Amino acid sequence: MDRGDLSNLTAFVAVADRRSFRAAASHLGVTPSALSHSMRQLEERLGLRLLHRTTRSVSPTDAGLRLLERLRPAIDQIAGALENLNEERQRPLGRLRIYAARAAAAVVAPIWARFLSTYPEIHLELAVGEAPIDIVAKGFDAGIGPQNRAAADMIAVRVMGPMKIAVVGAPSYFAKRRPPRTPDDLARHSCVQYRQAADGDVFVWPFQRNRKSRRISVDGRVMVNSPDLAVRAAVDGLGIAYTIEALAEPFLRSGQLVRVLEDWSPSIQGLFLYYPGHRQVPATLRALIDMIRAVRGSAPSRRSLQNPFTKH
Repeated sequence: MDRGDLSNLTAFVAVADRRSFRAAASHLGVTPSALSHSMRQLEERLGLRLLHRTTRSVSPTDAGLRLLERLRPAIDQIAGALENLNEERQRPLGRLRIYAARAAAAVVAPIWARFLSTYPEIHLELAVGEAPIDIVAKGFDAGIGPQNRAAADMIAVRVMGPMKIAVVGAPSYFAKRRPPRTPDDLARHSCVQYRQAADGDVFVWPFQRNRKSRRISVDGRVMVNSPDLAVRAAVDGLGIAYTIEALAEPFLRSGQLVRVLEDWSPSIQGLFLYYPGHRQVPATLRALIDMIRAVRGSAPSRRSLQNPFTKH
C-alpha cells in the first residue's frame, strides 16, 4: 500500500458517504473530475467496481459496501488522531523531555511547580548531565545549557542572563584559616578542585576585577567532576569551592557557607534553551519557554566570561 492508495481510499469513503462526486469533491477540496480519476485508479488497482455511477447518481456496489464497512473504523481513527493533534496544538499536553546542565536547575526548578499546575496534562522529564549530547538522537525536545551546546542549525533562546561566580567555604573551615583577600592567597588554602571529564584538565579558577583578569591553579585534597559535589564538599568543611552563585545561594542563606573574594568574582555567560527546527514548536515546549521568560524576564546583555565549566 502506498500514499496514493490511502488518498484514494479516503476519497472513496467521502463519495460513498455523500452519494455524490460533487459533494465529496467540495468536502475534500478537489475538483469532481480529479475525484472521478482517483476512483478509476482505485478500481483498476483492485480489479473491482466499487461504485455504480450515472450522470444523475452514485451508489456503492456490494463490494464497495463491504470495503466501506471495513474502512470506516480506520478512517474514523485517523480523523480522531488528527483531531487529537489539533487539540495538542491548542492545549499543551503530553511528555516534555529536557536535557540540562546542572546549573539549569536554577532555571527550571523555580517554575516547575507553577508550570505543572498550570498545565496538568504535561508530564515533565528533566535529565541532568554535564556532557554535551545529541538531544535529537536521544529523544529530547530541548536542552538547557551554555550557548555553545546548541548545534549551528538549532534555535537558542536565552533563559538566564549572566551568572555570578561565588567562591565559598564553611565557617568551620575559616575558623582555622584566615579567609583569602586576593586570589594569590588561595595558595595557602585547601581548595576543592574540579575536573569535568575523567581524563580532562584540572579546572583553573578565573578571576576578574577592574578589567584585570587572573587565572589561578589551586591545590587541595578533594577533586570532583560535579558543581553540586564541589558545593557539598565546601559545606562539609573540606575546602574552598569555586561555583555558580545560584548553586551556593541556599547554603549562603542558611549560613552553612560564607563568601570570599566577592570583588574578584566574575560573571559568566548565561544559559540558553535550545531546540531543533524553526517552525511548529511543540506546544509543551512553547509553554515552558513563555513561562520561564515571564518569571525571569529578559536579562540585559553585559560583558561576561565564557562559561569556564564547559568544554569549547
